[in-house]
Amino acid sequence: MSVLNAEEQSALAAARDFADTQVRPRAAAWAHGAADARALLVPAAQAGLLGLEVPVAQGGRGLSFACKWQVAETLAAVDFGFAMSLINTHNVARHLALSATPAVAQRFVPELLAGRRTGCTALTEPGAGSDFAAITTTARRDVDGWLLDGRKAWIVNATHAEVLVVYAQTEPGSGARGIAAFVVDGTREGFVRDAGAPGATSSAAARAIDVGGFQLQGYRAHEGELLHAPGQAFKAALASINGARVYVAAMCCGMVAECLRVAADYGARRHAFGQPLHGHQGWRWALADAAIDLEAARRLVEAAGDGIAAGPGNAATQTAAAQAKVFATRMAGRHVAALLHAMGAEGLRDEHPFLRHLGAAQVAALVDGSTEMLLERIAKDLRPRSAPSRA
Repeated sequence: MSVLNAEEQSALAAARDFADTQVRPRAAAWAHGAADARALLVPAAQAGLLGLEVPVAQGGRGLSFACKWQVAETLAAVDFGFAMSLINTHNVARHLALSATPAVAQRFVPELLAGRRTGCTALTEPGAGSDFAAITTTARRDVDGWLLDGRKAWIVNATHAEVLVVYAQTEPGSGARGIAAFVVDGTREGFVRDAGAPGATSSAAARAIDVGGFQLQGYRAHEGELLHAPGQAFKAALASINGARVYVAAMCCGMVAECLRVAADYGARRHAFGQPLHGHQGWRWALADAAIDLEAARRLVEAAGDGIAAGPGNAATQTAAAQAKVFATRMAGRHVAALLHAMGAEGLRDEHPFLRHLGAAQVAALVDGSTEMLLERIAKDLRPRSAPSRA
């Protein structure tokens, strides 16, 4: 069970207050590209939201994964894009705190925790998405480390991130075996922000997610900036992706819960044919249907979250994370739309979350592994463990 201790409950309460007082008044403007979500990064740091899982010794709060996914759910209820952006900067701080050399961690982690720099993790490329082993960004040995060349696309925070965890192939043709991970400084020569990369700038869905791309053109990574050696990086990435699937599923729960809250409130105030909307059986059944699926999704998220805490890379956890994400994203896509229709034309107003969450639900279904790929992961457990014996 994902039971939070007193400090974690305090962090969750701070997230609720931050979402209501800071994110909610700005979310509609972000959706129209009229404001910059990064302006809230320093206040988010001051609220303790950037160091949730970062060890105390590294300046963080040392809280649990359960706390993180519940904070993510709380923030995404108001704006999915901002929640994803913030969690990705947090994840880079945690990654470096746990995996980087002390010198590299000291250079970047305090800046990330303070909200003075943003972070991103770069796996996806124009020609490689869910097929992570097919990446073509290369890392070649050099006298003082590595030379990195390649292009990344569809990366959360890539429009502004300056501290990047980049995965690259050290041995072309070797697949997962040759992939390594590096920390890249976005202010250094050889890093080029890619204005032509596909992402949020060309999409109205979840603009605060700040998706974009970049190119590495002879970028020099020093020896100490290797985070995971070939043969280790792929496994580390898959473990982090399992965690991401869980908190993305939790974010979907947050979006549906918010839409359900808004619709229920509206149904008590809005009258049609002489009675509140809640008085109409068909209308209230739509809300009841959403409530049932929301509860089921939350139970799947909690079970998967417990698995992440116990062992993020084992087969049972992989399956649980896949189940949670498939169910929650489908649930969000179905019920955000249904609850929007329960609101009627009122649901189209910018002050309500329906249109933002409808687009975000589609984004959620695409990040950290396609639904089809996750179904394959789930189906793998359904195969017979051994062929039946023949007489």
